[in-house]
Amino acid sequence: MTFYSYASEVPLMNRITIEVDYLLKASPTIVYTFLTTPACLVRWFCDKVDIEADEYTFTWQGFDQMAKLVVDIEDEILKFQWMDGDNEGEYLEYVISVSPVTNETILKITDFCDEGDADSQRQLWESQIKQMKSEMGA
Repeated sequence: MTFYSYASEVPLMNRITIEVDYLLKASPTIVYTFLTTPACLVRWFCDKVDIEADEYTFTWQGFDQMAKLVVDIEDEILKFQWMDGDNEGEYLEYVISVSPVTNETILKITDFCDEGDADSQRQLWESQIKQMKSEMGA
């Protein structure tokens, strides 16, 4: 019996940036706390998180992903640089502001995904933010 092996090129998906905004009925300080503390992060974002200095290890279903906190302006901006080699230069950014009209907190999230996954990525964020709102009572 003869076995044949061959290599084929699989085109890589283009990565795109997505931005989503959410209105939250919670103060910027509470939102910031839910984005930075392990006890809050495991309630809505990940299964487990370990923080050592400015390096975060997030765990989802047994899979770890490391990120370095590169911008941290309390109650305003958090920017994590992913440390894996697959998508160099990608990051996760949270910008917290207050609407001058409604006085509600606005959370703007910038993330990356494959071009064909934008809708599912937005749905994932929608689900996670819904859980965050529930946990914070907002």
